[in-house]
Amino acid sequence: MNSIWLETAHLPRFEPLAGNLNTNVLVIGGGIAGLLCAYQLTQAGVDCVLVEANRICGGTTQGTTAKITAQHGLVYHKLIQKFGVKQARLYLEANLAALEQYRTVCRTIDCDFVDEDAFAYSIGNRSKLEQELSALARLGFGAELVTDLPLPFSVAGAVRFPRQARFHPLKFAAGIAKDLRIFENTKVLELAPGKAVTNRGTIRAKKTIIATHFPFLNKHGGYFLKLYQHRSYMLALKNAPTLNGMYVDEDSKGLSFRSAGEFLLLGGGAHRTGKPGEGWQKLKCFAQRYFPEAQEAARWAAQDCMTLDGVPYVGQYGRSTPDLYVATGFNKWGMTSAMAAATLLANLVRGKESPYAPLLFPNRTVLRVQLAINGWESVVGLLTPTTPRCPHMGCALKYNPAEHSWDCPCHGSRFGEDGTLIDNPATDDKQQI
Repeated sequence: MNSIWLETAHLPRFEPLAGNLNTNVLVIGGGIAGLLCAYQLTQAGVDCVLVEANRICGGTTQGTTAKITAQHGLVYHKLIQKFGVKQARLYLEANLAALEQYRTVCRTIDCDFVDEDAFAYSIGNRSKLEQELSALARLGFGAELVTDLPLPFSVAGAVRFPRQARFHPLKFAAGIAKDLRIFENTKVLELAPGKAVTNRGTIRAKKTIIATHFPFLNKHGGYFLKLYQHRSYMLALKNAPTLNGMYVDEDSKGLSFRSAGEFLLLGGGAHRTGKPGEGWQKLKCFAQRYFPEAQEAARWAAQDCMTLDGVPYVGQYGRSTPDLYVATGFNKWGMTSAMAAATLLANLVRGKESPYAPLLFPNRTVLRVQLAINGWESVVGLLTPTTPRCPHMGCALKYNPAEHSWDCPCHGSRFGEDGTLIDNPATDDKQQI
């Protein structure tokens, strides 16, 4: 089923590229990150073109929970441990600045923008909450511990971020896209310095930004080792309680809640792409237990790129690609992270410095535990002797019975039962079963 966003928005359509053209900046990928890059560059007076292989916002953006918040779970204690106070503060500031940018742009776009508090709750671990509050105090942010939540189960408490926001992501995307120079159904087949060859013609550009969710260029940056992908699931429930605020469990296997008009959005069931997971069944059982009068109005899933250290990769694509840039790895917080990424990239391609560049630098250290896990999954995928193979790097595909798809546990590519590509980094349909 489609998400409620796709059912309640009218995205503009754009013609395919017809022949060759020149531009200053080429953006590849028409999700929220690519659109925001093109929007900010266009607003700054930069000649910019965006190409999308299919339709804009046809991937992860249409499956988002559409929370705009600097609260990315209980992340700040971890960031201080990994990067130190200064870098953790930069992460907070970048996301708070992104929230304010949304607030400014949304004044001119009818996209159901609503200020709302955000809560990261814990069912039984109050010490984690206190740890996070202590970290936020070191960063100078006024969060607070609350224990009385309007959830249908008891919790140890929650960390509250005041005045965050939620919106309708596709109404917002339609608003910023309408005046951009966009070519849909235009697939990049080959990249060379200063040139992108598409199925519709060649684009010459001084700078190029790859915002294709998972970067598709393997020979630079090592993203096939630095990223992995997660599936997460959503139910839209009618006749369920209306919640004020946005709620997410600090446990990665927990649930999230937010209201959207007449619907309660219930999210969870996450698992690594290509691995078994509870999916919608977990959400359905929860709804039947706690909201027995509610009816399922829609269900959908989203896919997110996860980094080794929990911080996005935004900046120069590889060490030897000075005019090629990337935005990826938003770790399930793509709305706020996409705005922060677009702001940074709009500065970098214009030769401007940004205090956030060192924190988000894509070619930072890979010496993280997750690297070994990603490497192991790749080895297992390559050595598994099954017939369906992923054309990305040859890993064995696993059948996903809940979504009737073939999924790659190595890098997260997904294919329909007929072999048609659904999610990248693969760029072609799967090999014959």
